[in-house]
Amino acid sequence: MRLVQYKVTDFRSVIDSGWIEAEQVTALIGVNESGKTNLLLPLWKFNPAEGGELRPNSDYPKTKYGAIREEPEAFTFVTAIFETGPHAEHLSGLCGISADSLRRVQVARRYDSMYLVSFPDHVPKRSATFAEVQNILKEALAELQGLAALAKEGTLKTDAADMLQLEVTAVAHDALVEASFIEALVERVQALTPASPPPTSSIAPRLLRLREDLSALALSLKLPHPGSNKEARQYVVKNLPKFVYYSNYGNLDSEIYLPHVVEDLKRDDLGSKESAKARTLKVLFTFVRLPPADILELGRDFQGGPQGKKPTPEQIAEIADKKRTRTTLLHAAASDLTKRFREWWRQGDYTFELQADGDHFRIWVSDARRPEKVELEDRSSGLQWFLSFYLVFLVESQDEHKDAILLLDEPGLSLHPLAQRDLSDFFESLSETNQILYTTHSPFLVDADMLERARKVYVSDDGTTKASADLRRGFEDPRKSGATYAIYSALNMSVAESVLYGCQAVIVEGPSDQHYLSAIKTLLVAAGRIKPKRELVFTPAHGAGNAKVIASILSGKDQGMPVALFDGDAAGRKVAQDLKNGLYQEAKDRVLSTNDFSSVPDSEVEDMFPSEFVAGVVDKWQRGPETAFSDVHVASKAIVPQIEEWAKTALLKLDDGWKVDLARHVKRRLLEKGPTAIDEKFVDRWVSLFDRFVA
Repeated sequence: MRLVQYKVTDFRSVIDSGWIEAEQVTALIGVNESGKTNLLLPLWKFNPAEGGELRPNSDYPKTKYGAIREEPEAFTFVTAIFETGPHAEHLSGLCGISADSLRRVQVARRYDSMYLVSFPDHVPKRSATFAEVQNILKEALAELQGLAALAKEGTLKTDAADMLQLEVTAVAHDALVEASFIEALVERVQALTPASPPPTSSIAPRLLRLREDLSALALSLKLPHPGSNKEARQYVVKNLPKFVYYSNYGNLDSEIYLPHVVEDLKRDDLGSKESAKARTLKVLFTFVRLPPADILELGRDFQGGPQGKKPTPEQIAEIADKKRTRTTLLHAAASDLTKRFREWWRQGDYTFELQADGDHFRIWVSDARRPEKVELEDRSSGLQWFLSFYLVFLVESQDEHKDAILLLDEPGLSLHPLAQRDLSDFFESLSETNQILYTTHSPFLVDADMLERARKVYVSDDGTTKASADLRRGFEDPRKSGATYAIYSALNMSVAESVLYGCQAVIVEGPSDQHYLSAIKTLLVAAGRIKPKRELVFTPAHGAGNAKVIASILSGKDQGMPVALFDGDAAGRKVAQDLKNGLYQEAKDRVLSTNDFSSVPDSEVEDMFPSEFVAGVVDKWQRGPETAFSDVHVASKAIVPQIEEWAKTALLKLDDGWKVDLARHVKRRLLEKGPTAIDEKFVDRWVSLFDRFVA
């Protein structure tokens, strides 16, 4: 199962976090004391792989401590929604309903440790249109009229046909009927059917089948909600993903005393710091494929007797062979570690050596610049951290934590900024097998091309922790500005890199445009439709008016003015014209409009996608309204004003940052489906746009 979104309630500093959408990699960004950890811990305690016990004195919010202590079953501390994936078909069999309504499951956990299971997409059918009943009756009537009655059946065929003809017209075609109405109809058919019909009768079997068809329809209207199905609940809870929480990563020491390791790995009373170190040592020796006790045994010298008995030649040979075996295994493990570590750590070309000497185990490190071997603890704390971190995830994510959801609290704080970037790449690889949520306040762990993954964590007006996907706002409120600063810093670094490293910056109006265009770029590059010589960086101006300032900063002697893309609506056209008359007077061809790449007048970037594709995402994103947006949108008109009008008619309140939120959903859907989900004429327009970017 894949985590889709979750919310935390009544846990420590969090009263109601609001729904937090989870990507394959999700960053919770906030300043110290904003409550980031309190958004990870409840997930861990929701279904921990290990540990994760609820602790009333620290986990209950102080304002509700007494109430929760008296009635823990009345308080839910975390609610999560998962995609059921392949489990939907099995649940369908258990519940007797369509798998389509079981694609998502909502699971809440209370403080009494009980799980509450429901299926948010399932709407119980409690009534049917009479047309459904009518179709069953008409089919039976048509077949009866074509059957031959036996002489001994008397008027059975005529009576049955008359009754069915009467029932067909008894109720209006579009009237709604409940199960009780259909059950009464079943009884009337049953009363008409002979108790002991002739063995060769064809009328009675048809009436029996009619009763069965009507009974099946009545039963479908009485099916219980799948959340009340005990077997379904148990199946869901059994198959929930495990959550693994990491905060203290237990840096490895360069010299390890093996007898202490053997003893510590058997203990369950270690402190948090010692437990973290023991955990890292455990995975180290798992990677080496030699338990510490075996390393001791393989390196043990001859133990002479009380009379100082000397070893025999056979015993000497056996001891030497064991030591050679140990050395060979350690050399093989060191070579494997060196090779695999180089794929992730790009701050140096390191070579590791693992060495055992009596009761001691040592880790030595060398690199191309410093070929002499140095003990691990004499290298940078960043290298120590990353090696420990790497080993833990390399081993555990493939072992007992396979397919678990990983929760990382402030990873990589001791790393150099460039190494933090490498850590972000490391997350990308890990996410192929494990979903990841991590907290940070470092802009170096925020990918400017993947801002849809970022969630801002801040302290709200009432002093509780909140999370939001709206990254644009925050400067107006000092409590929110810390997270926003980290996000804006990531964007600024992206812009700076575009200048420093020869990337090509493209100015766009806002973050939603950045999401759309980065998704298009990913697809076109992957499909081989474009091959830009320089990296394209989309820089949001946060309002068309700011584009002038951004453009003047990014302009350079070698590259000239950066390309700028504006919406084709009135506001975008005005700013584009102002730029052409001013700053871009000598480079008017670098000011582009979405109208040039869309058949929709007054277009925005959203209109560069098929309207039915965006409409489908809107309906999946906003499930409340009775009238689906897909049913009312007009493909020939700009889609953003239509969404706003539809929401207004449906009494649906769209948040200020709804365009960014929609862009994240469209981007996710687009990357899931690939370019084959898009009409080729739109893909051709994308190619034309990107050709203009790189021209």
